[in-house]
Amino acid sequence: MTQPKKKTAGTSGTPEEPDDKAGTGQPPEAQRSVVTAAQVLRAAHEQFAELTGLRPEGISRFERTEGGGWELEAEVVELARVPETMSVMALYELSLDTDGLLTGYRRVRRYERGRTGRTDSR
Repeated sequence: MTQPKKKTAGTSGTPEEPDDKAGTGQPPEAQRSVVTAAQVLRAAHEQFAELTGLRPEGISRFERTEGGGWELEAEVVELARVPETMSVMALYELSLDTDGLLTGYRRVRRYERGRTGRTDSR
């Protein structure tokens, strides 16, 4: 029975094997992971919920930033009320890096679920 060859970091066993520091079996230029939009949405949902205890009900904005990261706007219930149309909703802006890791969030506004449009006066 033969044992598989062990590679040392930064070296190749044969000329056909490129330098593979990450251990993926791919050349370094192909090791960059591609994160799909669905993966970014799932990651944002999970990380935001873990940090705040709030579960996004919907995403109203989802776009790529100039630096390759992502920005999203998520709608969440901040205060559940009966009837449901009186629940206090909030719109949060989420920032994620190129790998889908949450780098920041901020509440943009709050409103009652039953209200449409933006009202700044009370």
